[in-house]
Amino acid sequence: MDVKLDEAALNAFMAEVFPQVAADFRIERVAPMEADVRLMVDDRHLRPGGTVSGPSMFALADLAMYAVTLAMIGREALTVTTNCSIDFMRKPAPERDMIARARLLKLGRVLAVGDVLLFSDGSDAPVARASLTYSIPPRG
Repeated sequence: MDVKLDEAALNAFMAEVFPQVAADFRIERVAPMEADVRLMVDDRHLRPGGTVSGPSMFALADLAMYAVTLAMIGREALTVTTNCSIDFMRKPAPERDMIARARLLKLGRVLAVGDVLLFSDGSDAPVARASLTYSIPPRG
């Protein structure tokens, strides 16, 4: 399956449809059924105790799944999350960006199913794992 949107096209699309959060994230790599997304960690992403907050990590996993799905199907802004389960496995480093590695396991006509591993930049040990399902709107 060929990629329909590359990194530049996805980053531009995010700035267009989600300008309220697009500056926090950067789609760095797109390949068939895969995408890497960076969260530029800032103080607003931290929680008490000096670590990246769960909601920030959830947002990164969700955006990474959105990016990999759109990379494969094209500009479909109304593609939406229908399910997400996330396991927090270890404390991420607050002074480092976070990287999401998203992988589509199944891309159907109406559903996309995938998983996302989250890492502190520079670390090989995942800090969280998410499983997501996206609903794809009818395409003409």
